[in-house]
Amino acid sequence: MAALLLPLTILSLVTAGIVAVHNVSISLLDSAVARGAVCLDGTPPAYAYSPGFGDGVDNWHVFLQGGGWCHNVDNCLDRTRDPKGSSAKLMTEQNGVVSFGGMLDANSTLNPDFYNWHVFKIFYCDGSSLMSDVEDVDPKHNLTYRGARIYDAMMDELLRIGMGNAKNALLSGTSAGGLATTLHCDKFQSLFHNTTKVKCVSDSGFFVHGEHFMGADWREAYFFSVISTHGLTNMLPTSCTSKFSSTLCLFPENLVPDIQTPLFLIESAFDKYQISNNVFSPSDASPRWINCTSNLIFCNWSEIKIMKDTHS
Repeated sequence: MAALLLPLTILSLVTAGIVAVHNVSISLLDSAVARGAVCLDGTPPAYAYSPGFGDGVDNWHVFLQGGGWCHNVDNCLDRTRDPKGSSAKLMTEQNGVVSFGGMLDANSTLNPDFYNWHVFKIFYCDGSSLMSDVEDVDPKHNLTYRGARIYDAMMDELLRIGMGNAKNALLSGTSAGGLATTLHCDKFQSLFHNTTKVKCVSDSGFFVHGEHFMGADWREAYFFSVISTHGLTNMLPTSCTSKFSSTLCLFPENLVPDIQTPLFLIESAFDKYQISNNVFSPSDASPRWINCTSNLIFCNWSEIKIMKDTHS
């Protein structure tokens, strides 16, 4: 029953359109710099932590922020100019504070299952779903690809402040953070004793390859460029790369069957991001298709069929 409550709670809050938040200070993990666990621009990674209370003091929720990927040097360089690649930009734009809502909220009415848990949000600044670990810094652009080190440094910090004694632990994320959740789910589980109940939730992170559907070649080429840029070939789960190419092992459909930890997948029947960005390459998308994804009233029968096929 508890397993069923998790997705139902999330969906009910989203459906109701409830927005309630509390503000939490953003912190920099300066100790991560010595181990090379830094953002694309070399700044220390950032997190926001809200301690648990009441009967939630033994429960932990770790949330991985999303934000797509950078797939070439120029694209990654662009990200260093905003919070998706620089914690310095994050602190400036957010004024050192982030609002927690939804599953992160401390309001018992709006978030009855998780309101009093420890909440630890990891900000996304590496562009690789926390998977890259390239030793050399790009000498021309001063770019650092170290997402996996950021993940490890954050987990060490969580264990330092007490997460290892959790009775319940949840790893979740949205979009690219949802993919990161899928990729790290079993690794997250390995941090705990056998007595800890560990689960993962990937929200809007099931990016479809769909080799028999429109756009499969484009989607595969895009993820290939992400892997090449971030040096991910040897960083992906061997349970997948032993059967598929590394490119295909960024697609959850090829990852999920081998994950041992309970994993909940939340995906909209109409994922506008995937339909708008992953069916066609940006250069091929027609104005007609763009109008369709902006308002379903403008879709014809063939466009509706493409959307249904992609999410079937």
